[in-house]
Amino acid sequence: MKPITVFTPTYNRAYILGKCYESLKRQTCKEFVWLIIDDGSTDNTEELVRGWMAQDNGYEIRYICKENGGLHTGYNAAIAAMDTELSVCIDSDDSMPDDAIETILREWEACRGNERIAGLVGLDYADSGELIGKLLPEEEQINAATLLCVPGMGDKKYVVRNDLLRTVAPMPVYPGEKNFNPHYFIIRLSREYCFRPVNRCFCLVEYQPDGMTANIWKQYVSSPNSFAELRRVILEVPDMTWKYRFKTAAHYVASSLMAKQKKILRRSPAKLLTLLAWPAGLAMLALMRYRTRKK
Repeated sequence: MKPITVFTPTYNRAYILGKCYESLKRQTCKEFVWLIIDDGSTDNTEELVRGWMAQDNGYEIRYICKENGGLHTGYNAAIAAMDTELSVCIDSDDSMPDDAIETILREWEACRGNERIAGLVGLDYADSGELIGKLLPEEEQINAATLLCVPGMGDKKYVVRNDLLRTVAPMPVYPGEKNFNPHYFIIRLSREYCFRPVNRCFCLVEYQPDGMTANIWKQYVSSPNSFAELRRVILEVPDMTWKYRFKTAAHYVASSLMAKQKKILRRSPAKLLTLLAWPAGLAMLALMRYRTRKK
């Protein structure tokens, strides 16, 4: 059995998926499985992947095609299918530096057996070679959720133990909503477990106009239950700064109201803070509606 799965949820990305494929072919260590979760693509993704599977790439490729449901349902399908110790998600428009798998497995050996560690957190770089955000703290272990509190920290790449991922999966699925951020898993794990920071590049990133990072205001409005649940889970994490918790509570209020949920205050794990943030949440709700109407 290979020690790690690289999984890639994809939807109509046949035009760029080859970039990820080629980067995996160049890996200095081939001790991994590449699992592609096709979220109901209507382009030639399946034909492309089947062609790669027929070649000798030096690593195993697995392919699952499912009904379209959004990125988070791709994560759910991947977690249910993986049989390796570790996993890392590399998006369909991203790639890995040539020594990424080798670096990950070497770093993991240094902390294997420590039951408090859920995995590794490494760096994202732009294709141009520029670090995205900031370097990670020079510590043996960190609460990964608290990275959300650091201004300008930027996206990071997580390598996670699959046995722990399965304890917090699947992500909730709300009918008609396709924008539930998979950071949900890391945030939930951060209530009990730490991550080992590694200031090495795990992923090379290229943001696409149709990716999750784009059009965030539209996502708030189209997936309000998903964003409300994500904010609620964040409020359960200890050691978050007061400023970030207040902002999260306001987001929670706005998304819950957008979704027309009931018992909003009762469901909050930080009831007093949520009450204090209610006016800010109303203002944010108005801004969501204005920004999406403007677009």
